[in-house]
Amino acid sequence: MRYVVFEGLPAAGKSEVLELLARFYPERLRVFPEIVKEVATREGIDLFAERNRLTQAILAALPRRREEIEEALALGELCLEESHLGVHFAYSIALGDPTFVDAYATAEDALPHPDLYLRLEIPVELSLVRQRARGTPQFEVGREALDRMSAHLAAWHLERKTPFLSLDADRPAAELLADVERILGLDYRKAQTASAGLFDVLLLLGRPASGKSEFIDFMKKCPHERRAARYHVGRFEVVDDFVTLWGKFEEDDLWECVGRPRLYSRRAGGNYVVADDRIWPFLVGRINQRAEAVLSGTGGCPPETLLVEFSRGGRSGYADALRGLSPRLLARAAILFVSVTCEESLRRNLARYDAARSGGILTHSVPHEEMERTYTTDDWPCLASQSHGVLELGGVRVPYVTMENEPELFDPILLDRRYRRALDSLSTLWQESRG
Repeated sequence: MRYVVFEGLPAAGKSEVLELLARFYPERLRVFPEIVKEVATREGIDLFAERNRLTQAILAALPRRREEIEEALALGELCLEESHLGVHFAYSIALGDPTFVDAYATAEDALPHPDLYLRLEIPVELSLVRQRARGTPQFEVGREALDRMSAHLAAWHLERKTPFLSLDADRPAAELLADVERILGLDYRKAQTASAGLFDVLLLLGRPASGKSEFIDFMKKCPHERRAARYHVGRFEVVDDFVTLWGKFEEDDLWECVGRPRLYSRRAGGNYVVADDRIWPFLVGRINQRAEAVLSGTGGCPPETLLVEFSRGGRSGYADALRGLSPRLLARAAILFVSVTCEESLRRNLARYDAARSGGILTHSVPHEEMERTYTTDDWPCLASQSHGVLELGGVRVPYVTMENEPELFDPILLDRRYRRALDSLSTLWQESRG
């Protein structure tokens, strides 16, 4: 099962069970709150007095909910959702609300169909007592409406022959939760310490806008267990020298404001270009300092994997940068080079730019002048003539894989295949180099 919807009378314990599952299995599942209640709360809609407005708000929220569910499914997460449109349909009939009843024919298939409807059963009397106890009168539903709703919902399930399972929820919470875990195939395991199968240091290299930051964003959204098993990346931290470079640009702005000359950059429209190429070895030095602090656990527990991201250009850009990295860092490193053509780099560089967030990791853009001066050519093909292999860097053997990142992909399933193929190959090389 990959997608399970919980239903039940008000105050049956759906929210509480789902909250506990989300807390104890954060790496394995994603919980989606009841869309009707979420919309009503967000928009300030009275559930009973503003039915027309509620229907329109629900319909407007469905495309985004579908995207979220499909994204989670594509990432291999177990999707758990509280309630469903069939319940709201049954309530609408019970309350004499024709607006959602009429709209339901088009809304019914707006969301994916679950693998299972799991109903938490409690007596109506207990639902009424619990509703009063939780102190949310705006959501309370009376006995007559609950009886009518339940009858219509039962008919809804019978008509559609849904995969349905009923679970007694009028019992101790621990017993109920244990049965839910069993049905969902969840068994709690303590978090594991760093594994020998995970990359210690992954150097993520490539042209500007080649997809490095998007790779990191993908890994951040991937549950830890899946990320470790499929991509050999553990709990990670990122050292990205763009952050340091942008900080120097902003320091130059401050020097300019106090009447002093800029030190590292000059303005180029609403952006900056490098004015002193000594900044590049400086950035490598900062990578060494920051990586040493992270890996040694200064200020906290060290990550399982350190991702180091940077771009270089010119006849010896990557050779100079890699030879400037500390031997201690290189001895623990593997290189994933994210490869796109110069033309594709230029196209993506322009496409992702957001002037309002020009210092953002996923929204910054290198000015065209800098792209032409620094990044039109680079020396990676000279350093790594094969698609994979080992580089000799100051007496340290560092494995590498060049991952072709064209065409540009957005589908998580296709990205999974591309990333996994490259990282599996790199992991094998890395393990061999350590042996």
